[in-house]
Amino acid sequence: MKKIRLYFTCIMILIIYGGLTPVSAQNVIPPAVTISRQHLAFDLFKELIEINTTQDQGCTKASEAMASRLKSAGFSTGDIHMVGPQPSHMNLVVRYRGKGLLSPILFIGHLDVVEAHRQDWSMEPFQLIERDGYYYGRGTIDMKNEDACLIANLIRLRQEGFVPDRDIVVALTEDEEGGDANGIQWLLDHHRDLIEAEFCVNPDSGGGEIKNGIPSVMELQTCEKIYRDFTLEVRNKGGHSSRPVKENAIYRLAAALTRLSEFDFPIRLNETTQMFFGRSASKESGQTKIDMMTISKIPTDLEAANRLAISSSYYNSMLRTTCVATMLSGGHAENALPQMAKANINCRMHPDDNAAYVLATLKSVIADTMVAITSNNLSDASPRSPLRKDIIDVLENITSRMWPGVVVTPVMSTGASDSKYLRAAGISVYGISGMFTDIDDNRAHGRDERIGVKEYYDGIEFTYRLIKALTTKK
Repeated sequence: MKKIRLYFTCIMILIIYGGLTPVSAQNVIPPAVTISRQHLAFDLFKELIEINTTQDQGCTKASEAMASRLKSAGFSTGDIHMVGPQPSHMNLVVRYRGKGLLSPILFIGHLDVVEAHRQDWSMEPFQLIERDGYYYGRGTIDMKNEDACLIANLIRLRQEGFVPDRDIVVALTEDEEGGDANGIQWLLDHHRDLIEAEFCVNPDSGGGEIKNGIPSVMELQTCEKIYRDFTLEVRNKGGHSSRPVKENAIYRLAAALTRLSEFDFPIRLNETTQMFFGRSASKESGQTKIDMMTISKIPTDLEAANRLAISSSYYNSMLRTTCVATMLSGGHAENALPQMAKANINCRMHPDDNAAYVLATLKSVIADTMVAITSNNLSDASPRSPLRKDIIDVLENITSRMWPGVVVTPVMSTGASDSKYLRAAGISVYGISGMFTDIDDNRAHGRDERIGVKEYYDGIEFTYRLIKALTTKK
């Protein structure tokens, strides 16, 4: 009886602290080993969270910390590369040597985070704090959790003596959160040989969704919308505010913005979004389920698509290019008529749209030659990555074993990530993550950013299985 009780206790420790689902005897790992791995994953996570890697601080300290961990685990200095445009802005690229039977696979993650001020948080943002089943801290979701996960699994695989059939390359970079002088594009321009691969996995996109407290959907990101800003600007001669005239720069701009607010770009679906709505329908009910099933077929039923767009801003963004006013400025004195009024329009373009089409559409909608429209930044085209059956099969297999009943579906991200640079350079990218987040409480970039403790360790195990599956020849 004591032996049975001890065995049961060991299994419970494995499930609770190892974050595993007890599906078969193959999942049973000695509890002491599992807890040791958990400690490593925690230590790496804590170390990264507590290094400030906002844009002005740079990521060199974080890169050096992870490089030191890898060297201590036995990785050759010749396979660990610290490269970047400036000493305080260095990226880390590590290669795990395989048999060379397949082309390399690349995993990427960014180390930089958006700014977080102590007065805006209920706790210290650059300290890993565990509370009520969550880890809090800037970067716990975006995306130092994934960075720690990748390094922890490289160390685990090396400790186990695993020899993959292909090289595994991990690149931890900076400047994803608003800069463009470093990171993936810089590596492609200056050290492409270090990150050349058959395809890439980017945990910064895709991943698991929790709905009403239950894991619901596992998303495989195969494409993302294209980021582009436009400026609307009106200028006139102004004058004294005591003698107002009808021609007012602010009024003219306001009228243009009103016309834009009433406009919607056309509905447009692609292979990824059609499959997304078709597969996601199984988790819905009523009219929403019917409409999702309807628009997953060709030709697109526009009435069904518009009902979905109205019901959810997320679905609306999936279905069309969007442009929205995000910043406004104008005037030069309280007692003067404005000589200038300006607004920033942020557009997230459908992958099959282009900047010339969006600019022409904005001019047509605003229909006022007195409103100058200019493009503020350039975004590379981001072609869709092909839906690979081998990758989908691996994702479905691991997901069904760890989270039975969770639906796996390809998805188009409505935001942007570093994947766009690799896709533009001809390297297919797949957004895959085992870290589940609440669809109604995702705090990335926000106050009191957090991830569930269990979700973090489940994600560690998921990535371990994913790496082994994608680097073993079938």
